Amino acid sequence: MPRTEKIPGLEGLDHVGLTVPNLEEALSFYGALLGATEIFRLGPFDSSDFDPVGGLDWSLAHVNVADARFTLAMLELADGSRLELFQYDRPIDRQAAPPLNCDLGGHHTAFKVSDLDAVLALREELGLKFLAGPIEINEGPAAGQRIIYVLDPWGNQLELVEYERSR
Repeated sequence: MPRTEKIPGLEGLDHVGLTVPNLEEALSFYGALLGATEIFRLGPFDSSDFDPVGGLDWSLAHVNVADARFTLAMLELADGSRLELFQYDRPIDRQAAPPLNCDLGGHHTAFKVSDLDAVLALREELGLKFLAGPIEINEGPAAGQRIIYVLDPWGNQLELVEYERSR
């Protein structure tokens, strides 16, 4: 593994990107679920509309996907954090299911909630598939956290985290 140094001028995490099969449906779902606002939309970008970059197909050079056509939209949550949603129309042979947490590139996006019990009371209404839990952590460096993993309508894994609060 090559040794690296801190990125000069690093200020923090800017946004999390998530690929969805239908941008309009995802904007509606995540906008309502997170109380988020769409702040901009870009595209569609089609690699065939652009000149190659350094001998590479435009989208391969920029997003590491050859012969891509995609549109993106940026959502902003009330706290200023951002979620970027991508819809790819090409390539045709792209994977239809998100990776599992154990797969290379597997991931989840975690959202902090102040009242996990209130969320759990709405589980039927939220359009999420709740996995087992919540997990209550009573010892160690994460003591006081309660978490539950959920899947969005497209199978993307999310995590809801509540930090210790007075009950």
